[in-house]
Amino acid sequence: MADTAPASSVSQIKESTESPVAKFYRYRLGAYHITAIFDGCSNVPLTSSFVLNATQEEVSKALAVAGFDSQTVPITFTPIVVELGSRLVVIDTGTGEANLERSKGLSGQFQMNLAAAGIDRNAIDTVVISHFHGDHVNGLLTADGERAFPNAEILAPSREWSFWMNDDEMRRASTDRMKGLFANNRRIFDRLRRQVTLYDWDDEIAPGIVAVGTPGHSPGHTSYLITSEGNSVFIQSDVTNVPALFACHPEWQAAFDYDPEMAVETRRRVYDMLSSERILVQGFHFPFPGVALIDRTAEGYRAVPVDI
Repeated sequence: MADTAPASSVSQIKESTESPVAKFYRYRLGAYHITAIFDGCSNVPLTSSFVLNATQEEVSKALAVAGFDSQTVPITFTPIVVELGSRLVVIDTGTGEANLERSKGLSGQFQMNLAAAGIDRNAIDTVVISHFHGDHVNGLLTADGERAFPNAEILAPSREWSFWMNDDEMRRASTDRMKGLFANNRRIFDRLRRQVTLYDWDDEIAPGIVAVGTPGHSPGHTSYLITSEGNSVFIQSDVTNVPALFACHPEWQAAFDYDPEMAVETRRRVYDMLSSERILVQGFHFPFPGVALIDRTAEGYRAVPVDI
């Protein structure tokens, strides 16, 4: 991976609304600005099937150790905006405005908080999608089903597109979850008339932003290395979900991973790199604002929040 300067060299620019709950968080990476935008949080009741290869008691204990309710998994959603000079790039779009009503305001806040951060949705030039799960693609549409970013080019991983838009793969879907994902993706991208630009892993999809293949969570799951003036941050998408579970216990297999064994392999590879090279990481499901450094531990890894 690219060289990176120590985290301390990243200049500090922080902003938030007057609300007691932070809605956005802006920091400088070299010549770029990155704004983490809070989309909300879903508190998922813990069940025995949440982690495939750990008991509910083990998962409950890990939540308690991290200071959470031992019977509830808190899943945060944090898209980001990258300001490349006058160009604005959104990476992932959250659960969607329509989810505001369904969730009673708990999630679907991305557009509201984007405006609070002083960013006009009409000014977004590019929207980059890491993978085709609802909490990443639903925000492509407004609550009434129109384009949420009317002037933006939409970029998607070619491997992800090839899977979800393949009719044979859709017919082979055997679980309700997979069937629902296929239906949701067809609904969204058909509404967008499938006007999508595909990219491959290792492509520079925007100046200083390189797509990194991190499969397992989904067939074409993609992360991004953003580099500017010798500083780097790794946008890990869903390499882990809740770090208190899947970073601290990297061998745990999440029920929502397409290929759980590959997801574990990817997680170890990426976190070995992040911990050894001391590269900042931005986690979509990390506690807001999701900026951290990865430390290696005896059992796995630890995501240490960084205030920059």
